[in-house]
Amino acid sequence: MKKADENKQKRLAEIMAVLGPLFPDRKPFLDFNTPFQLLVATVLSAQCMDSTVNKVTPELFRRFPDPAALSTAPLAEVESLVHSTGSFRVKAHNIMALSRMISERYNGQVPDNMEALTTLPGVGRKTAGVVLSVIFGQPAICVDTHFSRTTCRLALSSSEKPEEIEKDIAAIAKKEEWTDVSNVLNRFGRAYCHSRSPECNKCPVKKFCVN
Repeated sequence: MKKADENKQKRLAEIMAVLGPLFPDRKPFLDFNTPFQLLVATVLSAQCMDSTVNKVTPELFRRFPDPAALSTAPLAEVESLVHSTGSFRVKAHNIMALSRMISERYNGQVPDNMEALTTLPGVGRKTAGVVLSVIFGQPAICVDTHFSRTTCRLALSSSEKPEEIEKDIAAIAKKEEWTDVSNVLNRFGRAYCHSRSPECNKCPVKKFCVN
């Protein structure tokens, strides 16, 4: 391991030692009853608050609870149901298309690996990571806007590209800790390290911030 990575590894360990106990609840913010529902909800959550998605999905899943039902749903109806999540036409198309692929290629079951998941329309590595970690218990680094922001401000990564941030964290965190690191830094970003007006005066890891 490079000296720079060793320093970041130590830095991350110290940050997690402080933040970990502050965020013991690592449950998903999105409501779901099945792996398929979590996948769809996560796709809908792109550039949208989880609370908004949670208002949309009960009726969406009441009408179309599984891949077979959603894949054959009327497009206009799906667009209307997901309208408030933003980019509703693209999201409606994606969740219907991924439902069709899951029905046709995977016998209606959400696949359990990164390669297969990321071939589904609208599913990037972050969405796939959420499903893999929550549903299948696989270690995953989930790079969303909160995670990107906090890793930058805490000098754990200098990149703005999700794929590079993921590589940077993978290099300094043990694989079995990837999910916890993702969850804790995400919650830290939501609670303190906001995009605008971060609560620096209350920040428990202020000494690590480079902003």
